[in-house]
Amino acid sequence: VAKDLGLQLPALRDRGVRVISEGRTQYFGLQGNTGHLVTAERIDREQLCRLVEQCVLRCEVIVEGEM
Repeated sequence: VAKDLGLQLPALRDRGVRVISEGRTQYFGLQGNTGHLVTAERIDREQLCRLVEQCVLRCEVIVEGEM
């Protein structure tokens, strides 16, 4: 995420970069020391997408301040 945004690792903390998932469960997180997107919660495809052939989990990366 840091590389994709063109930010150095300290800037992730300084700009309050965070990952927000749809719904109540936050499935993804941002690893502060590497800038990598990681799974923050167990993802159970059968529970989330029982009747859907293509399962998609959406999330947003929030960056405070102007880019």
